[in-house]
Amino acid sequence: MRIREFESEIWLPRPLEEVFAFFSDAANLNAITPAWLNFRMVTASPIQMRVGTLIDYRMRLRGVPVSWRTRIKVWEPPHRFVDEQLRGPYRLWRHTHEFESKDGGTVARDRVCYAVPFDFIAHPLFVGRDLERIFAYRQEKLQALFPPER
Repeated sequence: MRIREFESEIWLPRPLEEVFAFFSDAANLNAITPAWLNFRMVTASPIQMRVGTLIDYRMRLRGVPVSWRTRIKVWEPPHRFVDEQLRGPYRLWRHTHEFESKDGGTVARDRVCYAVPFDFIAHPLFVGRDLERIFAYRQEKLQALFPPER
């Protein structure tokens, strides 16, 4: 199984606690997920985030309906949390979210370790491109949601 890594980073002009609060509310995933994924939270809100929390989603990947379940593996507010896929389209999905105060705002970092079935075909044709598109969209939305304070 080939394990790949994807990283993304954005500086947001808001305090650490505000940015962490946004990311730690699973209901906010809808706001930063592209419409073409038809993403829908199945787990009822509010979700109490802590180690062991299970979250279920449904979406469509390239038109194929997918059920996805993640578990919060690490919970270290306001600096870090990690979610892992228990059921879904990946052979492995471990998403680390890290937050750091910097230059009067907050750096939000995403690191995703993942593996896909048929990597030699699926990754270059679909998965790699889709991840780049998803996280580019996410950054665009985050910049709109966290504009500089006036």
